[in-house]
Amino acid sequence: MARRSPDAPPTLDATMRVVILRGPDRYLQLAYTQMLQTALEAEHGEITPFSFDGATAEPAAVLDELRSYGLLQTHKLVIVDAADALLAAPKAVAAETPRKGRGGPTPARTLFERYASDPMESATLLLRAATWRPGKLDKLVAKVGSIVKCEAPDVRTAATWCVARCAKEHDATIQPDAARLLVERIGPELGRLDTELAKLASFVGPGAEITPDAIRSMVGLTREEQAWAIQSILLRGSPAPVVTKLRELLEVSRQPEALVTWAVIDLLRKLHTAAQLLRQGEAPAEVARTLKLWGEARTTVLSAARHVEPDQLAGLLLKAIRADLRSKSGVGRSSRTLEVLAIEVADMIPAA
Repeated sequence: MARRSPDAPPTLDATMRVVILRGPDRYLQLAYTQMLQTALEAEHGEITPFSFDGATAEPAAVLDELRSYGLLQTHKLVIVDAADALLAAPKAVAAETPRKGRGGPTPARTLFERYASDPMESATLLLRAATWRPGKLDKLVAKVGSIVKCEAPDVRTAATWCVARCAKEHDATIQPDAARLLVERIGPELGRLDTELAKLASFVGPGAEITPDAIRSMVGLTREEQAWAIQSILLRGSPAPVVTKLRELLEVSRQPEALVTWAVIDLLRKLHTAAQLLRQGEAPAEVARTLKLWGEARTTVLSAARHVEPDQLAGLLLKAIRADLRSKSGVGRSSRTLEVLAIEVADMIPAA
């Protein structure tokens, strides 16, 4: 079998004996699982799937299932969820697999490395995990199968996916601007996007077009978007508009103080992390992905993080957390404390 790069676009076929789906996007994990199962059924006819929970399953039980033969001799698809937990099992699982000292592979990982080096032809092993530690197993799997990343795409890719998905699956079309707005509003996780597309398609009717106005009407503001209304003012680096906006939110719009406080703390957390990562040489795109910054937030947060030292941000973040705790304990005037804190944040950031 030809080698497949772990980062190559997924092409799952019936020749693969071991497949790893790694990453937190459950929608992609399920979509690729269906792709693999369809390929196996096309090649082998009826297949027999077996599922294990890696958090509780014994490695020996999974391997026994792969190596045993059923009465009907159908091809097996053995699926392990939380596979990272299975491979991290610390206890010895076989007498012939001794512990290799501190820092070496666990007995479970060693057993699956051994299996991947000589897998059964009558079974396909599918390992699914939200988190994954690369190692020798990856190299072995690349020879007999594939390793597929299951991570949410960037905003542009997700919006393009929405346009294609809507036309193919939901009997409607969505304007590119509306697709971008939808992604910016709820994020790039494909499962959530697909659910919203189904609701929007039902709202506009068969064959109709989804517009930005439909998005604004049907897709409510998330907590993060409500927070961004506050954070975007703070990032302008001008105290006067901050005070005006805070008073408007608390006294006119009657927004809860807890939400406003959370928005300030969340912004400081993102700025601190971004400032650290940028100074460590991380690429801005990777920092944005780590912090889930999309659209305008990506540009403004990263710009501010470049101009403020991490230690300064850490000190203000600690102050904000302590102020929040005092407020929840009934100590001091929370609205006044929040106003002073917001002014400090705005003063620290260079004016836009």
